[in-house]
Amino acid sequence: MQTSRALHAAIFHHALPSPLQMKVRSNEIIQRAQVANIIIGGALFVLLAGFFRSQVLMHQRYALQSETNRLRELPLPAPRGLIYDRNGKVIADNVTGYSVSVLGLREDSLRAMLERLSGTITVTPAMIDQSVRRFRRAPARPTVILPDASFDVVSVLEEHRTQFPGLIIQSAPRRFYPDGPLVASFAGFAGEINEGELARSQNADYKAGQQIGKQGLEKQYEAQLRGKEGSQFVEVDARGRIVKNGGARPDLSAVAAPPLYTNIDMALQRATAALFGDTLQGGAVAMDPKTGEVLALYSAPSWDANRFVGGIPAQYWDSLLTNPRRPLYNKALQGQYPPGSTFKLATAVVALENHVVTMNDHMPLPCTGGMQYGSRYFRCDGKHGDLSLAGAIAQSCDVYFYQLGLKLGLSRLLAGGVLLGFREKAGIDLPEEHRPLWPETIDYFNRQYGARGWTPSVVLNLAIGQGENSQTVLNMARFYTALATDGTAARPMLIRHAPERKRIFTLPPDQLAQLRAALANVVQSGTAAGAKIQGVTLAGKTGTAQTGKFGRDGKELNHAWFVGFAPVDDPKIVVAVMLEYVPFHGAITAQLASKIIESYLHVKPVSAVVN
Repeated sequence: MQTSRALHAAIFHHALPSPLQMKVRSNEIIQRAQVANIIIGGALFVLLAGFFRSQVLMHQRYALQSETNRLRELPLPAPRGLIYDRNGKVIADNVTGYSVSVLGLREDSLRAMLERLSGTITVTPAMIDQSVRRFRRAPARPTVILPDASFDVVSVLEEHRTQFPGLIIQSAPRRFYPDGPLVASFAGFAGEINEGELARSQNADYKAGQQIGKQGLEKQYEAQLRGKEGSQFVEVDARGRIVKNGGARPDLSAVAAPPLYTNIDMALQRATAALFGDTLQGGAVAMDPKTGEVLALYSAPSWDANRFVGGIPAQYWDSLLTNPRRPLYNKALQGQYPPGSTFKLATAVVALENHVVTMNDHMPLPCTGGMQYGSRYFRCDGKHGDLSLAGAIAQSCDVYFYQLGLKLGLSRLLAGGVLLGFREKAGIDLPEEHRPLWPETIDYFNRQYGARGWTPSVVLNLAIGQGENSQTVLNMARFYTALATDGTAARPMLIRHAPERKRIFTLPPDQLAQLRAALANVVQSGTAAGAKIQGVTLAGKTGTAQTGKFGRDGKELNHAWFVGFAPVDDPKIVVAVMLEYVPFHGAITAQLASKIIESYLHVKPVSAVVN
């Protein structure tokens, strides 16, 4: 028993740690606690630093992200600048319209919503595809479904708004042209920017769904007419549904563009359009010969610019494309036509400048109805007998000008035509103007027909405004501004600018006066005798150009011209009128031009226009 107790005592005494061991173990515990404190302190530091960074340093960024997720920006279209005529009459206005858009998160959800919407209003598959394309171009912006919704459609959508929580109906300014087809030839139209226009570098600051000028003044002066878009903010939930419409953040108001003032006289523009009616087709331009201000510009038949706003109806577009009278083709700016006898004044100017002839000179052959040259017989519309240059202008004698062209020579006539500007655009401030056609040198004929494929007889046709010579109505008006003044042609301008003039020929004052007197005789006793204006001396030249197109009666149709100015002693207006494919000559066109001039000068014509 004693032995067992001794054994247990010995074991217990051996199990107790020594003071040294206890000290070592205590140090280990302290070290571990210190490491743990460092780790915990480091973790707390990292957490505090993260909290500081997110709550203080990155506060604005995260707040913006939160706002971006919560708020959606809706663009507020800016009203385009109004366009006025010279007397303050409105050419292009803004009226209240409505646009319907959708806040889309994904393409598939947008398409599904539009398909559901088609059960309430008319939404065609083509409209859905177009809306999806808009979404792809600008997913952050509301996707436009109907850029120009009617009030009836808006009323229906308002009744079903709860079924379409992402739907946005906005009041937006819509372009309106009070005179519609009467101004389309120069005002053009504005519409939604397309993908091609967005890709162009000059449109870098445009966004999908915005309006942009497409033609005419709307396109030429887009930078001035555009205005500055505003913003409205709405609050949305995680699914993009609007939960608070407006007031979530201060709106940024749209800024309207300043107005644009033109040189157009709308009273004259309306009078010009009325003369063409529904049957005649062609173009007309009226200008101030001293300043180049375009007073009227019209192409018939026209198209309604209002139908192009908010998207062109497919049926209307097809009707324009298939119309044989080509309403989309601007016959005043783009049409290239043989100028006929209106060009004889250019031939006369070149001959006078080169001292080939004087106003009183006669040609070797009198006019007997035509002239033989080589193997061809070149005809004239009458038997005018022996005439001077002044008489040949008044009677529009082709035989005289055939001989004048031969006497002048092809090279000098071509060079003279270049100097007179018949190879250049007139320079009007519109993007649609086409360049006229006129050979620069004899090399043109060598390239076109080969060195042996043509004869010098081409000069006979060129001298009377036929052959390889096609001019625009605008360019002929520009040339006659030089005849109406001192040989300086005025650049035609629609918007008020300082006049730009260019001297295109130099003739002594007495010769210029004689030319004007000859043009006055055209109206007094020549080919435009039916276009007299009571109390005003009208000067001008008729022209009848062959077309190669025949009417139902088998007779060839003409391009009938008249270009003139009045009063002859102090011209205030130049008018050029061209009618396409008509069975009559330039005498009828002269009566139309006379009515335009009479309307501008507010005088009474001697005779009414023949309808």
